[in-house]
Amino acid sequence: MKPYAEMTKEELSALRKQLSVRYKEYQGKGLSLNMARGKPCTEQLDLSMGMMDVLGSEDDLTCEDGTDCRNYGVLDGIREAKEIIGDMMENPIDNIIIYGNSSLNVMYDTISRSMTHGVMGSTPWCKLDKVKFLCPVPGYDRHFAISEHFGIEMIPVPMTPTGPDMDIVEKLVASDEAIKGIWCVPKYSNPQGISYSDATVRRFARLKPAASDFRIYWDNAYGVHHLYDEDQDHLIEILAECKRAGNPDMVFKFSSTSKISFPGSGLAAIATSSNNLEDIRKQLKIQTIGYDKVNQLRHVRFFGDIHGMVEHMRLHADILRPKFESVVNILEAELGGLGIGEWTKPKGGYFISFDSLDGCAKAIVARAKKAGVVMTDAGATYPYGKDPHNCNIRIAPTYPCLEDLKTAMEIFTLCVKIVSIDKMLGKSKPGM
Repeated sequence: MKPYAEMTKEELSALRKQLSVRYKEYQGKGLSLNMARGKPCTEQLDLSMGMMDVLGSEDDLTCEDGTDCRNYGVLDGIREAKEIIGDMMENPIDNIIIYGNSSLNVMYDTISRSMTHGVMGSTPWCKLDKVKFLCPVPGYDRHFAISEHFGIEMIPVPMTPTGPDMDIVEKLVASDEAIKGIWCVPKYSNPQGISYSDATVRRFARLKPAASDFRIYWDNAYGVHHLYDEDQDHLIEILAECKRAGNPDMVFKFSSTSKISFPGSGLAAIATSSNNLEDIRKQLKIQTIGYDKVNQLRHVRFFGDIHGMVEHMRLHADILRPKFESVVNILEAELGGLGIGEWTKPKGGYFISFDSLDGCAKAIVARAKKAGVVMTDAGATYPYGKDPHNCNIRIAPTYPCLEDLKTAMEIFTLCVKIVSIDKMLGKSKPGM
């Protein structure tokens, strides 16, 4: 079929009637398909069920250094857990703190501490007239939610195929002391699946911020989440690069096993400089006696080492790869060449990003919902939920089974076609 822009109004109207018949057929099926969040599917969760058997009532729960994991103590994580998480994050164990199950909680905690007590002796942000963060867009809605919760002003920075537009980042960071941070998902980014280029990472490490308490919030959530054995993205390690550039304290690096083991009971961690860690530990020793060491030991016994984790992630990839490929294949088969949408083809991570014609995203998501397909709200990938072009939609292929996913994508592409035609015929209505 030729591009929609080359069709006459009569041709578009006739096509619209055909598509409406198909749409009503889907509506009549009473479907309930959910692609709203990047949740692992049941088959992925089953991969980690052996973790429930590695510790029993007869097992020795003592670490190599003699620590009894059942008792108090060890504020920042047992050594064995630090070793395997350190290998996953590509950081030395001396630069790591192991937390509970949620890296989002660690990020929230880091912002909260900065608000109330400042960063390494700087003025607490709550005492400043204004605090700003740079937000690469499209980006992760939960990052934006944390910023909004604390009243931090968010400044969108456009993403490019190699990461955030660093010309803009460098200029803003160097010129405005109120800018205290930037949110980053540097590998297989949420939602586009972009990995930052070597040049982008090096430019990050060499930033010259006006604010001494500026930090890069480096959320490496998908560091080992490849879809392919051979064709993988690789990322320069940011802490080492910052140290080489003379900015050793400029990064907070976050990660977790949430989409590796069990999302509800994994391990989260922060990696950063010794100076930052000293600052963090001052709070931690007041906040907690220590996180769940039995769970840390459980992860160590289950994976063994980083090699065991890598093999485990291959099993995840075997489940996810057909889903991602199915989404891309349906997008190409149904929308390729029509000129009404563009999409990414990530090599890892949890999402595919779709850009519709300007002004159509909300209507597409709303129409899909009426046919039984729930997606992330249009606009969620931008600060304050406001996509200036109303075009970006995050596709989360992981949770539905393959057959349900195919049905959901057929409905989605049908909605894209209908809404695009309505726009071209001047009939589109926001949110319809």
